[in-house]
Amino acid sequence: MFDPGEETLSAESGEDSNGINLMDFSDEILLHILSYVSCTDLILNVRKTCRKLATLCLDKSLTHTVLLHKDYQVTKDKVKQLMKEIGKEIHQLNMAGCYWLRSCTIDHVIRCKNLVNLNLSGCHLTSLRLSKMLSALQHLRSLAIDVNPGFDASQLSSECKGTLSRVLELKQTLYTPSYGVVPCCTSLEKLLLYFEILDRSREGFILSGQLMVGESNVPHYQNLRVFYARLAPGYVNQEVVRLYLAVLSDRTPEKLHAFLISAPGSFAESGATQNLLDSMARNVCLDALQLPKSWINGSGLLQHLKFNNPFYFSFSRCTLSGSQLILRVINGGRDLKSLTSLNLSGCVHCLSSDSLFRKAEDDIDSGILESLVVSCCNLRHLNLSAAHHHSSESLGRHLCQLLARLRHLESLALPVCSITNVATNTDKQPVQAVTNMVSQGLGKKVRIGVPTYPKNLQQSNQKSQSSVFWTLLENLLFLKTLELIGSSFSSAMPRNEPAIRNSLPPCSRAQSVGDSEVAAIGQLTFLQNLTLAQLPNILTGSGLVSIGLRCQHLQTLSLANLGMMGKVVYMSALMDMLKHCKCLRDLRLEQPYFSANTQFFQALSHCSSLQRLCIVSRSGTLQSDAVMSFMANCLEVIMCHMFMGESLTVCRNLQQSIIQSFQADRPALNVIIFPLLHEDLTEIIRDVPMRHLDEITLFKSRVAEEPPNLWW
Repeated sequence: MFDPGEETLSAESGEDSNGINLMDFSDEILLHILSYVSCTDLILNVRKTCRKLATLCLDKSLTHTVLLHKDYQVTKDKVKQLMKEIGKEIHQLNMAGCYWLRSCTIDHVIRCKNLVNLNLSGCHLTSLRLSKMLSALQHLRSLAIDVNPGFDASQLSSECKGTLSRVLELKQTLYTPSYGVVPCCTSLEKLLLYFEILDRSREGFILSGQLMVGESNVPHYQNLRVFYARLAPGYVNQEVVRLYLAVLSDRTPEKLHAFLISAPGSFAESGATQNLLDSMARNVCLDALQLPKSWINGSGLLQHLKFNNPFYFSFSRCTLSGSQLILRVINGGRDLKSLTSLNLSGCVHCLSSDSLFRKAEDDIDSGILESLVVSCCNLRHLNLSAAHHHSSESLGRHLCQLLARLRHLESLALPVCSITNVATNTDKQPVQAVTNMVSQGLGKKVRIGVPTYPKNLQQSNQKSQSSVFWTLLENLLFLKTLELIGSSFSSAMPRNEPAIRNSLPPCSRAQSVGDSEVAAIGQLTFLQNLTLAQLPNILTGSGLVSIGLRCQHLQTLSLANLGMMGKVVYMSALMDMLKHCKCLRDLRLEQPYFSANTQFFQALSHCSSLQRLCIVSRSGTLQSDAVMSFMANCLEVIMCHMFMGESLTVCRNLQQSIIQSFQADRPALNVIIFPLLHEDLTEIIRDVPMRHLDEITLFKSRVAEEPPNLWW
């Protein structure tokens, strides 16, 4: 029952100084406002404020889809209460990455009898719990789960298998060699596979990728429209994915329109994969394609594959030449308005007519790039990173000037050396020479704690307005994601190997890229994600302040190896920048000799929305008291990863103190403080929740990494 005075009180509290009462708005406006509130808050808190909101919070538009995947404050009790209140109304439930919830929490999902889409990736789930849950979800059509060691398909009940037989979309993350629930899903139209199997068990035993061939269910792929496989490094991952592909090669689905395999390093073809590709060339017409580089390099595969209205291409790390790109991919410059996402990361020859006699540092063929821009005029996501794309002195033919025509771009990744002004490049040789000396540890000392950047940002911006990079960003005002990554950059943070101790020097053409280019990024009013890596001419970091002041929607910031490597020359500017980043949620810093001191954490405390912090620093130092004070002040922080140069004892003591002090109030808290160059780092990394490891801890280019809208 409501207190009669409660609604009056709520109405009074909702009235502003102008006499406007929130409750006087129409239901449509209020529903739109409420759509920005998390479902747990709506049902467990807002609904209790007054009668009107009690009704509106139960509107189908708000209860149809429940997203818990980034609600780091959700607990077992909240999930239980939520499912009890609106379980029957939920049709889509996303709990992906809720690693902190115990497996018994999943039992409450049974209340959602009308579920159509369910995402439990990253959640603890046993075979028996999965069986019990799916037995009750007769309407389920889309499912995402993890397959962990100990998974036993024989424990799945007949009712569970009945539900799986009606599932049309399946996403499996495999941590052990297994087919998972694929053999039970006889109606699959979309299959997404993420292979995260390690070559060795925790006990050190070598794992085998062999599976029972009889479990593969050959006929059950015939409705398949989308096949996607992403492999982490490791031999076992390759062996297991071959078994899945062997089934496809035996009888290729005729409705297949998206075929994507993302594999790092070398992944040799087999007889079965060659048969599959030959069959695809004969029988299917694709809209999306991604293959391991070794499957494309030196073969005529692209010449035979047929495309309908392609929306996604990825040729990452392939030796695709510009002539091949034009002739075989965009068919001599034909109209490809349907293409929205293109990944050419690491394709060092893709903008040159011939790769046989070209050095990686030679100038690009601007005609090829222009053909690409004209043909694919509706591109929204473009990745040209991890390569040298040097423009010639031809007037109006610079890479930045040509890309400026792609007005629909939402995300863009470029190598640092591609944004330099060619005409003025020769005039900057003295600056480059000084920068080279500074990068080696020579040059004038920078006084710590004293701002060394110009306070007059307008003067700095006037300098950069004459650059081709400024012109590019001036035409891409709706860009949400920007990555500038040095073509020689390699992160010190390992995947399955020891930390990298030495980094390659930056490209000579990139030596002039510094503060003025960074200041140009301040034009991007709607920027949400920014990555800057290996910009050698950062002398003060003044451009960072411009970004902090103007890019008020910035949510993710990743900075790596800026300026000289012997010291952090941009520390003062970074601290000033952070004071303005009110929407920043994720911060990743990778810089040798970084000092995570009191001043830094005081500045970082201004980022009231910060949730995740990762610092990677060879020979870096930290102040434990400053970290503890920061964690106490920033209540939203649930991930703190610091890989520094401190001793193992210092790291362990700080990690334990943080967990003991804050774990009770932050159920999702994940803390790792560990020496970067310690031999056991790879063992520590394997325990990081996949959500954090993939999204922030490991450095990588994320533009056009996957097709847009691959999963709901």
